[in-house]
Amino acid sequence: MNNFNKNYTFLIICICFIFSANAQRTITSFDTDWKFIKQDIAQASAANFNDKSWRSLNVPHDWSIEYPFNRANTSGRGGGYVETGIGWYRKSFVLNTTESSQQFFIEFDGVMMNSDVWINGYHLGKRPYGYISFQYELTKHLNFGKDKTNVLAVRADNSLQPASRWYTGSGIYRHVKLISTGTTHIDKWGVFVTTPNISTDKATVHTQIQVLNQSTASNNIVIETSIIAPNGSVVSNNQLKLSIAAAQQKIVDQDLSVTQPQLWSLEKTNQYTAIVTVKAGNKIIDTYKTIFGIRTIQFDAEKGFLLNGNAVKIKGVCLHHDGGAFGSAVPLGVWEKRILALKELGVNGIRTSHNPVAPEFLSLCDQLGMLVMNETFDTWNAKKSSADKGYNLYFTDWWERDTRDQVLRDRNHPSVVIYSIGNEIHDNLNDSTGFRKYKMQQDLVHSLDSTRPVTMALFRPGISRVYENGFAETMDIVGQNYRENELVALHEKKPTLKQIGTENRTEQAAWIPFRDNPYIAGQFLWTGIDYIGESDWPAVVHGSGLLDRTGFARHLGYQRKSWWSNEPMVYTIRKEGNAGAG
Repeated sequence: MNNFNKNYTFLIICICFIFSANAQRTITSFDTDWKFIKQDIAQASAANFNDKSWRSLNVPHDWSIEYPFNRANTSGRGGGYVETGIGWYRKSFVLNTTESSQQFFIEFDGVMMNSDVWINGYHLGKRPYGYISFQYELTKHLNFGKDKTNVLAVRADNSLQPASRWYTGSGIYRHVKLISTGTTHIDKWGVFVTTPNISTDKATVHTQIQVLNQSTASNNIVIETSIIAPNGSVVSNNQLKLSIAAAQQKIVDQDLSVTQPQLWSLEKTNQYTAIVTVKAGNKIIDTYKTIFGIRTIQFDAEKGFLLNGNAVKIKGVCLHHDGGAFGSAVPLGVWEKRILALKELGVNGIRTSHNPVAPEFLSLCDQLGMLVMNETFDTWNAKKSSADKGYNLYFTDWWERDTRDQVLRDRNHPSVVIYSIGNEIHDNLNDSTGFRKYKMQQDLVHSLDSTRPVTMALFRPGISRVYENGFAETMDIVGQNYRENELVALHEKKPTLKQIGTENRTEQAAWIPFRDNPYIAGQFLWTGIDYIGESDWPAVVHGSGLLDRTGFARHLGYQRKSWWSNEPMVYTIRKEGNAGAG
């Protein structure tokens, strides 16, 4: 474990110790002791269903990676020729009678896909998008007492294929948490931290806090916010009083000052923690913590991207979410090793292609110093191919909720510097409908997080027309896949437009326009790591990465290091095919 992780763990332990005596919020991992079967069973949602013959396992779990690759599988070349289908998960648990006054929520970081969730036979809801984090309240449907069992049931339906242009995995492939709070508490992802004013001597930390009273009576509360420095010391504190009526939600704002702030940067990833405490009288009824960084970001039409006022060329890579042999249930240590290997090659940015990632992945980017383009969707309404049965089926009904949950969840991560709301979208961007679809998504992101710009990855069809029909002017930043010289031509014609390369080839000709023109904020190579899918049988892996699927640098990676790294380097390929670097 590196020193940062040691200090971070120590800080969290200290925080938990300080507040444990009175805190009403508990977060319990729900990853262990699940029952699983890969088939569809009509009565499996019932609380009294007999699942003793099912397989016992822990999540995160990806059932697709457990099966052999097979050309006959309906996931096809895009999905990597893997087994998909329908699977059921069930988990039994007991709650003490002393907990009956609490509010309970279940939170999934991702279920692939078309998930349905039941508690004790009651249907909580459906979520089509397999990449999104989501939460349901359990409170009214729970049993309390040591002899009363509760049963959580999840159906994951990934049978509609082909559903993606790359490997998705199947099942509960990310973490699950049980959250309990008091009746008056901070809402889901309800603390937003910004740093609107920063100088060498002082930074203003602004907190926007969403409080929810789920009780049947009004409540007079005190909201206290403490800012914890990277070394664990309390450096700022603020209190405000609030009266909140029964079944009411309120948003309150606080400003705090931090003297001599330690800025978050690529080299020094200083992180602060905001601890928001809700008190009724002398009793703590909720605590909520979120980690953030103090830093400034700016995209400029002449200077490109600036971090803390300094021009930084984004040298990024696009990443899909699979971990090679781990499938989509990727241990965090695998991602840490991979990101460190990419940093060694000079990489400082990641585009989450083309979907929300696991929340701990963004925390890792915060810790290791990466600039993240946080992307929402690969498709809107239009298909990418005639056989497409993916998110295009759900966009109209779900884009707003999915975008909202992603931005609310991710907006405190200092590594996130830009949002992308689409990749090579095939919807018509040359008429009012296309303009409206883009604008409604961009406006929603701005309403939830006004501190970061929005782009999308333009490519086809007829993409050159968006430079003439006014579409480019509606974008915060023009994002372009490939066609690097078009960005140069666009700047010459419309120099006030901000630009970034959202997806680029790895050859030198695709790098020079970015290297030689400071107004282009940076680029994201396709790809950082080899990934499963988009391959023609018998191949099942797309081999475009700077790293191979095991996480080791390929020759291409060392070539990129010679262009991107700040250190002089020599790389040789021996005659017998072995290689060495120095």
